[in-house]
Amino acid sequence: MLKKLSHYFFQGLIFLAPIGITAYVFYKAFIFLDGLLGLPYPGAGFLITIAGVTLLGFLTSNFLTRWIFQLLEKIMTRLPFIRLLHSSVKDVLTAFVGNRRRFHRPVMVEVLPGSGVRAFGFMTRESMETFHLQDQVAIYFPQSFNFAGSVLIYPREQVTPMEIESSKLMAFIVSGGITES
Repeated sequence: MLKKLSHYFFQGLIFLAPIGITAYVFYKAFIFLDGLLGLPYPGAGFLITIAGVTLLGFLTSNFLTRWIFQLLEKIMTRLPFIRLLHSSVKDVLTAFVGNRRRFHRPVMVEVLPGSGVRAFGFMTRESMETFHLQDQVAIYFPQSFNFAGSVLIYPREQVTPMEIESSKLMAFIVSGGITES
């Protein structure tokens, strides 16, 4: 009887913990944004931030205001330290969203030829000739339970393109292989 009760308890915990933690993180994010904006209503700062970012996106794609943002971008690319930070953040964000996405070619790589050991990743460059590495490609390997990864260079014949949605493969990798979606 006690074993069955503990089983039910842990089943309930497994169900409730992700919901509770997610709700807590969102609540803290709302409170943080509300605190930054000095608003007394939970969530109002979050909504204002979302609306502001959306408005900024509209303005950057609008013909009349695009030149202002291009000028600002040009200034950012000329300042030494700011250029490094700005371009790195922009490259990472555009790798995931936008017209220049880089993580849209999921692959499976044979890590050691003949060993049967394989790894999932994303081809980010089909040519490494800039580095004098003919017949080599760049593969990004995201890390599980982390927002980091490694880029390794492999001979093209060790890389197998995969017929799967990139978002599903990324979810599989980042979850440590436990996500089935």
